[in-house]
Amino acid sequence: METSFSELKQKETINVCDGRRLGKVCDVVFTYPEGKVQGIVVPGGRGFRWGKDDTFVELKNIVKIGEDVVLVELKGAVQCEPKKEKWERPNCSPPPPPPGPPQPRPRDRRDYGDYE
Repeated sequence: METSFSELKQKETINVCDGRRLGKVCDVVFTYPEGKVQGIVVPGGRGFRWGKDDTFVELKNIVKIGEDVVLVELKGAVQCEPKKEKWERPNCSPPPPPPGPPQPRPRDRRDYGDYE
């Protein structure tokens, strides 16, 4: 399948490890005399930080180029492991117990029934 750069830059890039959207392809990197494609570049920053946190994805890490999406596998940025529950992580404490039945309010205020 052949894809032009104008078609490629309209496709969303998604990391298959965590399902995170990385953005649309903004550049293609290739060697000059040979013309071999090395990989693609996707934007990493938002707002005023354009260009500082761009992510380079090597050609070997591109899993699939579909009609409207590019699937990549970036293991270095995020671990491709199933997520653990919060209380199973070593630095987290277990969740607090659910609250018990409501406690009766003290009688420091009068009810409307006291005025009748």
